[in-house]
Amino acid sequence: MRLCAQCSQFSNFDLPPENGDTMKYFFLSDSWTTGRVWEFGGLWNEQAWNRKPYLQKQPLYIQENDENLWLYKTEEAVLMVEVMPKAMTQPTIGQVVLKRLLSAEQVVDMLCKEDVFHPRDLKAAVPSLNESEAISV
Repeated sequence: MRLCAQCSQFSNFDLPPENGDTMKYFFLSDSWTTGRVWEFGGLWNEQAWNRKPYLQKQPLYIQENDENLWLYKTEEAVLMVEVMPKAMTQPTIGQVVLKRLLSAEQVVDMLCKEDVFHPRDLKAAVPSLNESEAISV
């Protein structure tokens, strides 16, 4: 928690949702950024919620059409996220609203079908198992 300078009270402005809360996910290209966020009552109201919406880029991405699509995580209360190109060289697309956020199960299903990348080299950190060491289910 952080002390709010204006009201001398503690605020959970930057804290993630509580453990056990359902999260939603989406993939976003390096060349795009997030904008406005909607919840059940309309646009996210920071004063009513007493915080910004929880929206965090995860350290995993998949590649599609030579682009890195980064996994983002957001809280259950978020219904839609506006996304737009970072640098608009050609005004072909102004903005897009993501209305269909993914569940954890849908993300796992997608990650199992794609090559998944992590910014660090995981090969040194995770030893490979041979068949005799593998755990059977």
